[in-house]
Amino acid sequence: MSITKLNETALQSWVDRLIGQHQVYGVKAKGDRFAFGPLDDAAELRLDYDVTILPPKKYFLPQSQELLKFSRRGAYQPVGEPAPFVLFGVHPYDVVAIAQMDEVFSKDNHDRHYMQRREKAVIVACDVQKASPNVFAACMGTATVQEGFDVLLTRIGDDYLADARTPKGEALLQRIEGGADPDPASLARREQLWQDLNRFLMRHELKCAPAKLPGVLDQQEEHPIWKKRAERCYSCGSCNLVCPTCYCFDVQDEVDWDLENGRRVRRWDGCMLAEFALVAGGHNFRATRAARYRHRYYRKGKYLWDRMGQIACVGCGRCVTACTADIANPVEVFNTLLEDR
Repeated sequence: MSITKLNETALQSWVDRLIGQHQVYGVKAKGDRFAFGPLDDAAELRLDYDVTILPPKKYFLPQSQELLKFSRRGAYQPVGEPAPFVLFGVHPYDVVAIAQMDEVFSKDNHDRHYMQRREKAVIVACDVQKASPNVFAACMGTATVQEGFDVLLTRIGDDYLADARTPKGEALLQRIEGGADPDPASLARREQLWQDLNRFLMRHELKCAPAKLPGVLDQQEEHPIWKKRAERCYSCGSCNLVCPTCYCFDVQDEVDWDLENGRRVRRWDGCMLAEFALVAGGHNFRATRAARYRHRYYRKGKYLWDRMGQIACVGCGRCVTACTADIANPVEVFNTLLEDR
């Protein structure tokens, strides 16, 4: 694959050309925050953002997604296949999260709705230019990434290096006008930047390697931290909704007022919500806030590890920012458990 060096003008021209040929979603300012959304002009794109409000998983697992339509007469119609799109400016920690979701949805019960969207996407990743207030990606090994994307953009001074890693990415780079071959100095500066990111994206410091977390959590079900912190929990589910590795959803059938037609819809759900574990007969097997709070951290630090050898936290820090009760910081929880072993 190839690497192209381009200045700001060439970058803007490239993005505008992509917008004219594809549906492009990129990061845009939303007040003093940032969010992924459809791009109408390259001038809207912000690659200097710190973190987006919601992760880019919403383009593969939408917040609300119609799966099929049906009628009382027994007819049903699956929703058509999604159109191709370009997802522009994804940070490395979110690239890692998407790769984890890919594994979850492609194995066991293969989810064709997710996988169709994933296969239609071209991901242009972008190395972090500004650290967010609560990022700890360096602790989780996700400050930089070398796979899981089609193109990686890295800012080097006033220019960018665009590095294609897949045939899809190579096809995108072919549309760049005004690019140049990278010089050795630019490649060396990129290497130095990666080293710096692996040190500096650490606003909270985890006191152990991520692979140690399953052992840290082992036999800690009765630790007092679960009840103590859960006393302040609102059960609002904000930490679930902003998490790039949370993938739970609910499926419901909605029927029109005339009772003739309806639709099957799935929507995001989360283990911190009071009714998440409510089953038939009114039994709730995680009825207390402490049980739900504990489950969230076991799911992140142990359950996914036992299932697929991965920690379900990429250090984006979104949950820390979103939690008004100030109890959602995984680093604080894990460090406390580590100290009390």
